[in-house]
Amino acid sequence: MTDDDAPEVPVVCEACDTTTRVPLSEVADAIERHNEQVHDGDDIAQVDPEIVKHVTDLAAKDMSVFEDEA
Repeated sequence: MTDDDAPEVPVVCEACDTTTRVPLSEVADAIERHNEQVHDGDDIAQVDPEIVKHVTDLAAKDMSVFEDEA
């Protein structure tokens, strides 16, 4: 997979009212860099919460977290 084919993740910053799509491999660095440069290191920018919820739900389903313990 080339960088052009890499999946992109939406990163949102409510304080700046911005959304940016960042290659998956660069998400952590992009968020850290934005927060350091614009928000004095405060954790403001983040992966879109809807994406986080979806991935969390998929992981929980994969791990059978939601199955009945009967």
